[in-house]
Amino acid sequence: MTKALLGIIGGSGVYDLPGLTDIREEKVVSPWGEPSDVLRFGRIGATEAVFLPRHGRGHCLSPDGINYRANIDALKRAGVTDVISVSACGSFRGELPPGMFVAVDQFVDRTFGRQSSFFGNGCVAHVSMAHPVAPLLQHRIIAAAHAEKIDIVKGGTYVCMEGPQFSSKAESLGYKAAGFSVIGMTALPEAKLAREAEMSYATLAMVTDFDCWHDEIAAVEVSDILAIAKSNAEKAARLVARLLADFPAEHQTCPIGSDRALDYALVTAREARDPELLKKLDAILARVNAKGA
Repeated sequence: MTKALLGIIGGSGVYDLPGLTDIREEKVVSPWGEPSDVLRFGRIGATEAVFLPRHGRGHCLSPDGINYRANIDALKRAGVTDVISVSACGSFRGELPPGMFVAVDQFVDRTFGRQSSFFGNGCVAHVSMAHPVAPLLQHRIIAAAHAEKIDIVKGGTYVCMEGPQFSSKAESLGYKAAGFSVIGMTALPEAKLAREAEMSYATLAMVTDFDCWHDEIAAVEVSDILAIAKSNAEKAARLVARLLADFPAEHQTCPIGSDRALDYALVTAREARDPELLKKLDAILARVNAKGA
C-alpha cells in the first residue's frame, strides 16, 4: 500500500497551519517554474502533512498570477496523495452566509488566462472531470467539521472566475440564477491539475461575503473579506487539525478513480511522445511509466 500524505493549500487568510510540529521547510524544484512558496512539512500527532500557501506568505501572488502547475507538481514530487484546498469565496445563497463552510462537489470554469494542463502537443491526455472532488476526502472534511462543531454544508457548485477584480452585479445575478453556490478565483485550474497528477482533491470553501447580487448588503470590499477570513482561518485550522488526527496512514483507493486518472487518458502513442515534454512530466507520469503504459 502507498503511504498517505495530505497536502493542504492555504488560500486568502490561511498562510500557515497552526499545530504542526517537527516542522521543516523544503524548496522543491519544479520543471514548471516556481511554486508559490517553500513546502512546509510537519505533523499533527502521528500524521504527516505538507502545507503550501497558495498566494505565498504575505499574500504576494494574485489569483491570475499563481503558477498552479508548479504548485501541484511540487506537491506530487513531495509524495502528496491527497490535496485539500482551503479557499475564501463569495456566496450566491442566503442560507450560505459569511462564516459558513461549504464542501463543494462541482466546479464551473470561468477562467481564461491560465495554464490548465500538464499535457499538450507532444503528449495529449484527456482526464475525466465529471466528478472533480474525491468523495472520501470530502467526507473526511465534513466529519472533521462536525467533530469541531463548525457549520458546513455538503455539496454545491463553485464557479471560478479569472479575477483579480470582483464580479459585476450582472455577472453575480447571472451566476445566482444559474444555481451556483459560491464564487472564488483559485480552485481552477488547481482541481484539473490535481486530477492529472492523480491526487485526490477536495475544496473547503469558506464564505466571506455575499458577492454583489444582494440588494440589501453593500458590494464586497477587501476589508470586510479580510475580517471574515481571519475568523474563518481560525476555524479552518481546527478543522484541518482534526482531519489530520483522524487521517489514515495508508492511502485509500479513490472510488471515482482520482488516483488512476491517467489509466485511459493518454492518447499519444509512446513512440510519438515529445521527449522534452516527457522530462517535465516525470513526476506526473511516474505511476503510468512504471506500468509501461
